[in-house]
Amino acid sequence: MYARPAAATAVSLLGVGALLLPTTTAQAATPPSTNAAQVSAETDRPLVVAHRGASAYAPENTLAAVDKAREMGFRWVENDVQRTKDGELIIMHDDNLKRTTNVEEVFPDRSPWKVADFTSAEIAKLDAGSWFDAKYAGTRVPTLEQYMNRVERNHQKLVLEVKKPELYPGIEQDTLRVLKKTGWLDADHVRSKLVWQSFNADSMRKVHALRPDIKKGFLGTPSIAELPEYATFVDQINSRHTTISQTYVAAIHAMTGPHGKPLEIFTWTVDEAADARRADSYGVDGIISNKPDVVRSAISAED
Repeated sequence: MYARPAAATAVSLLGVGALLLPTTTAQAATPPSTNAAQVSAETDRPLVVAHRGASAYAPENTLAAVDKAREMGFRWVENDVQRTKDGELIIMHDDNLKRTTNVEEVFPDRSPWKVADFTSAEIAKLDAGSWFDAKYAGTRVPTLEQYMNRVERNHQKLVLEVKKPELYPGIEQDTLRVLKKTGWLDADHVRSKLVWQSFNADSMRKVHALRPDIKKGFLGTPSIAELPEYATFVDQINSRHTTISQTYVAAIHAMTGPHGKPLEIFTWTVDEAADARRADSYGVDGIISNKPDVVRSAISAED
């Protein structure tokens, strides 16, 4: 399909780690070793990334969703990072806990249930699975540390999104500390296993200044005239699939990013076969999907 290798150069690492929320026995269990036959070739393009884990089939942003993606044969997963009142980084898409936990039942008097208003110990009490399916009752909100360890154990790779960094001053450094603690800032991981993305361009500039070697993606669809500026601090422009065209993708690929490689584009959130085939026809480098199996089948049928 469309070969476009990853780019990164290793430099010095940052220090220290984070706390760890309790997890269930099921979540802590070590998964079986990777079956290479289940994992698509890393040279295939576009890469198919399981959005928030395999979130159409397991509760989003949980270890169960990561494991489900692995079971389905997907090596790349995507997640979202927020920060608690006591400074713990957790995996959660929304900046409040209502939609994907039972926080209203456990803490009925704590409206509006913002992540930043709860400690890590309080969040560890919440059920993050029952809203999706009763069989996931008792699933917990993972810390970033737990999540990174699980992705590593599953031999998976990660598109890591820091959500709303403007709400959490210093979250870039906090995230780097956890990545360092869990072994994700060594040359091997930085070279081929990690992409850091955000909607906040200033935050991405900050990450680039702190760790220029890390591969980075800006979430959005800047104008073609703006692309040269973005190409100074990100390696990818990661756009909603409804906002791109073949011309736009070609313009991205014509730019050279900060590591001397052509800019890439991952597009999201693609859950329908027709949309997957259209994105593939544009030549995108990656497709992020809640239903990665649907995308894989759609683009495989074109080969």
